[in-house]
Amino acid sequence: MDMQTIEQLQKLLNRPLALRGREAGNRLWLAPMAGLGHVAFREVVDGFGGCGLLFSEMCTARGLDTENRHTSPTFRWRDQESGRLVVQISGADPREMALAAERVAREGLFGVDVNMGCSATALTKRGAGAALLREPERAAAVVRAVRQAVDRVDPAMPVLVKFRTGWSPDPGPAVEMAAVLAEAGADALVFHPRVAPDRRTRPPVWEHIRLVAGAASVPVFGNGNVQTPEDCLRMLESTGCAGVSVGRMAVARPWLFASWSSGREFGPQVYREAALQLLDALELHFDSQRAVQRYRKFAVYLAANFCYGHSLLPGLIKGNSLEDFRHTARTLLQDGLKTGTRPSVHLFTR
Repeated sequence: MDMQTIEQLQKLLNRPLALRGREAGNRLWLAPMAGLGHVAFREVVDGFGGCGLLFSEMCTARGLDTENRHTSPTFRWRDQESGRLVVQISGADPREMALAAERVAREGLFGVDVNMGCSATALTKRGAGAALLREPERAAAVVRAVRQAVDRVDPAMPVLVKFRTGWSPDPGPAVEMAAVLAEAGADALVFHPRVAPDRRTRPPVWEHIRLVAGAASVPVFGNGNVQTPEDCLRMLESTGCAGVSVGRMAVARPWLFASWSSGREFGPQVYREAALQLLDALELHFDSQRAVQRYRKFAVYLAANFCYGHSLLPGLIKGNSLEDFRHTARTLLQDGLKTGTRPSVHLFTR
């Protein structure tokens, strides 16, 4: 990017955003991701810096009010991140969602996010996630219950909602849903412009972000296929969204928040460093079995950066322990490996 473009991007990103009684430090956020946005990964992102808000991975609302943050695989965090952490909860029952939101509020975290974007069958068959977009009245009831529950504990805590276009390509229902969610008590929306059944097989329709942002009475963050700083600037300028939420690209390159928001440059060694940092964080926060599983998920996105990532991946995940993975990371992630501007679609979307 030329210097003028970099300066324009930083000008748009590095604006604080007031959300109810809290303030996000900038307009570049981590997206909530099931199985990927766990506490160890967030520690790596936080180490590089530049992320305005961190989001937890998806936490099931049922039983969350009694969950132990030190043993739960999803509802856990570092004290150092609590003031910038939004916990995403999923469910279809307003009462269960209210109990979960109240627990989040009692912990003094930044905010709570309602999942209306995940289209995994295991979730939608229970009426949760993107299934709520089929029932605007229930969606509103869920957000209203969450808002009321949070108000009982911490009225300053913002409520956010991540949602999709819906179950058909027509953006009209999404525009209407944005108004419904804001009226029910959402303080900000993160919008992913894909239909619910689409698992990233087609590109997101950024024009729908513009329509939703233009119609909503609360800030709308865009999400979907933002892989380069040029993409980020184009989304901001073409849609008028309040900011950008980055998901799987952040897994591939956890340092992008620092790079895009401050202009920091990172050399080829950063891929190896990120892998080793994650392995250390996984060892700290999870038992060995969970740590191995989570690293293997991460390695797919790491390998996607490289021009021959499909050949590199089997070697990266060879072994059955974190020490095995440390050895392969040091051995295989050499500085001379050729990387692409964008990750490989074949690996990145699998």
